[in-house]
Amino acid sequence: MTTDTTTSTIADEIAAFLPGFSGAIGPELSAVFEGEQADLRAAGAPAEAAVVGAPLPRVSVLDADGTAHDLDDLLGDGVAVLVFYRGAWCPFCNITLRHYQQTLAPALEERGARLIAISPQRPEGTGSAVENGELGFAVVSDPGNALAGALGIVTAPSEEAQRAHTALGFAVKDSNADDSPAIPYPSVIVVDADRRIAFVDIKADYTQRTETPDILAAVDAL
Repeated sequence: MTTDTTTSTIADEIAAFLPGFSGAIGPELSAVFEGEQADLRAAGAPAEAAVVGAPLPRVSVLDADGTAHDLDDLLGDGVAVLVFYRGAWCPFCNITLRHYQQTLAPALEERGARLIAISPQRPEGTGSAVENGELGFAVVSDPGNALAGALGIVTAPSEEAQRAHTALGFAVKDSNADDSPAIPYPSVIVVDADRRIAFVDIKADYTQRTETPDILAAVDAL
């Protein structure tokens, strides 16, 4: 049975997904990821992260075809919402992006605001994210976490989690453009027409995501 994303929250969808996911990967790997999530929650969001009022750094990003674009050109002339996700390999990211396609993208279009999802993965991973979620908004790659690093929102899976990923048949570094395991904290940043940050929400625990009403409230405040 599919979840109705027009009425559910991302938290609802992740809560519904987790039991099956844990059952599929088994108790040993589940314990590793649960321990990582607890450690992330305890540490909290990075203190050095960009704050409201800071200018958005200018960087070049790659689309799914590997073509470079000035991010500023993709943002358009008005308000824009940037969604940082870990990669197409992350099921929680895929749930979130599909949810945003159903609930956030149409509402932003009505408001004349742009929506762009950003990860450090290679362009083919960007293409997979688009295909997985049937996404109609812009999805790009931030090679080497150039933008995420400038915003102070870069982390990496724990060593235990990386070994667990390997046991599941993949390694995060193999998906990233720079062959490193560095990934952004799941984050949403709203920028105004002057390219200044108007809203920042960083989730330390990757099973938690910014809900659509909170993003729309930040956009409407502008």
